[in-house]
Amino acid sequence: MPAVHSLGTEGLPAAREERLLPEFVNTGALRRLRGPGWAECTEEGPRGAQPECPRLHPRCVHVDTSQCCPQCKERKNYCEFRGRTYQTLEEFAVSPCERCRCEASGEVLCSVSACPQTECVDPVYEPDQCCPICKNGPNCFAETAVIPAGREVKTDECTVCHCTYEEGTWRVERQATCTRHECRQR
Repeated sequence: MPAVHSLGTEGLPAAREERLLPEFVNTGALRRLRGPGWAECTEEGPRGAQPECPRLHPRCVHVDTSQCCPQCKERKNYCEFRGRTYQTLEEFAVSPCERCRCEASGEVLCSVSACPQTECVDPVYEPDQCCPICKNGPNCFAETAVIPAGREVKTDECTVCHCTYEEGTWRVERQATCTRHECRQR
């Protein structure tokens, strides 16, 4: 069985040479991979093969290369999106309909508002609002005329129309329900 390489008092190899075991040793200033591709990290840098180093974090913006293995000293804690900078977990509006968030991963995730269906046939888009609004209230078409919901409207001498109301909301029927009555001839 091969002997383990002995270490001196400074953590550096002792004078005698012995066969190395294929395993990893980390003792302060000495970092050694034992076996055919051994590496040693000293204050002056690596000796032997380049040691296996942990991967740097993808958001690392400041790397310390003074050690045998590079170390991340500072991670990026912001996102860049459309020419602007946002802090991690900051939420922001890109437009009245689009909200975004700077994730801890450095990615910006956005969602677009889903607008409810309007209760009118003549919705209006206001500046700085995402969804259309019904300025004239709920309504529907009676042929080509727009009539208000909630009351019967006479469209001619013989026809009365109304928008359909169902279960507390105006049902999405763009056309009014109209009833034709017998007209008196004059």
